[in-house]
Amino acid sequence: MYPNGMPMAKDKIVYVCKECGQESPKWIGRCPSCGQWNTYIEQVVRKDSASIRFLPGGLDTELDNNKPRNLREIETNAVPRIDMKDAELNRVLGGGLVPGSLVLLGGEPGIGKSTLILQTVMNLWHLKVLYVSGEESAQQLKLRADRLQTKGQSQETDENQECLIVCETSLEKIFTHVKNTQPQLLVIDSIQTISTESVDSSPGSISQVRECAALLLKFAKTYNVPVILIGHINKEGTLAGPKVLEHIVDTVLQFEGDQHYLYRILRSIKNRFGSTSELGIYEMRADGLRQVSNPSELLLSESHEGLSGVAVSSAIEGVRPFLIETQALVSTAAYGNPQRSATGFDIRRLNMLLAVLEKRIGFKLAQKDVFLNIAGGLRVSDPAIDLSVIAAVLSSNLDSGIESDVCMAGEVGLSGEIRPVARIEQRISEAEKLGFKRMLVPKGNMQGLDKKHFKIELIAVRKVEEALRELFG
Repeated sequence: MYPNGMPMAKDKIVYVCKECGQESPKWIGRCPSCGQWNTYIEQVVRKDSASIRFLPGGLDTELDNNKPRNLREIETNAVPRIDMKDAELNRVLGGGLVPGSLVLLGGEPGIGKSTLILQTVMNLWHLKVLYVSGEESAQQLKLRADRLQTKGQSQETDENQECLIVCETSLEKIFTHVKNTQPQLLVIDSIQTISTESVDSSPGSISQVRECAALLLKFAKTYNVPVILIGHINKEGTLAGPKVLEHIVDTVLQFEGDQHYLYRILRSIKNRFGSTSELGIYEMRADGLRQVSNPSELLLSESHEGLSGVAVSSAIEGVRPFLIETQALVSTAAYGNPQRSATGFDIRRLNMLLAVLEKRIGFKLAQKDVFLNIAGGLRVSDPAIDLSVIAAVLSSNLDSGIESDVCMAGEVGLSGEIRPVARIEQRISEAEKLGFKRMLVPKGNMQGLDKKHFKIELIAVRKVEEALRELFG
């Protein structure tokens, strides 16, 4: 029995799929949920709830006072978001960090997750932050903080900074530190290293990750304290742990990029408080991550004058317009089967556009290899770059370059028509700002568009044939 006289519940043994988190009372060979074989592992689950025993403030009392209310009786107040002092991070979060939210940040090892969070919380001098590290020592964090120290930061700001560091892996002890320090923001680095005594398994297991995340969510919602979790990525490129981890949290952010390149991309996969189409771009430097406020200059090379297979398109991700280079290479198939490869673009949509070229325009590409690349390492889903994909493919096939002062935007339909795209004014303004002289736009977007506001020459096209005639004569 427990010291308070309550009887001790009997431990329960369940079998959990390590791929998807599906539970079963007995071991089975093939998971009925995800279809994987030999993925069930034995887990021991204790029936006593750890949350009531160690969550600060006595959560059981607050839960007893929580009663169902009518929807019309619930009062709503505009909750001010927490400014993270990072324009890119604020945009991806939907305008800032919501109090009481649970945010999960994932990424490959060494991509810069801890660097991003540490340099962000160091600038939040108006908040008391508790940074819990289960992977690094306090000395390692101090060395990184010295390297990331903001240039020009005043001594007064540095003295007012309240960033508390603790190296701990026990969730019970972490909540004890939370009770003693009363932080306004809690950071867990990483969730795979944290364990609770209520689950009899090793840290990082499905049961541990699920239970720890659920308790942290309960803490965040009860005390209105935002919590940021840093998570690992498995070899498939998805967040490690059970899928229920992504369902528990309010926001899932993914930090992408190649360790051999300077640029990192922060995108939102799930966001209950904002759009999931936003992205932030950073440049990795020796003194930390620098925000890239104008991605168009990053994504456009110095000059592609006289080069074939390059077309510039005006794309939009979220609310941000930017210009990107679409690069294509068409060559005779060296082997029997022609290859189709796309980097940063949907390969199925590329095959559809190649079929439109062959059926509607008459260009035969069935016996040729086609390689497509979106410059800068971006992955773009905006259909407005369809026209630039077709233009780049034909430019490489004809070995004829497109003039460097021309950009375009348009969605290509199956019948070869160029369909209107959303927010054409922002696309045109971005192209004009970067010095482009001409821009191909869908004819359907010209209705109600005042050309007097733009100095750039707008060429309205209705079909792919008209666009190709303007580009190649």
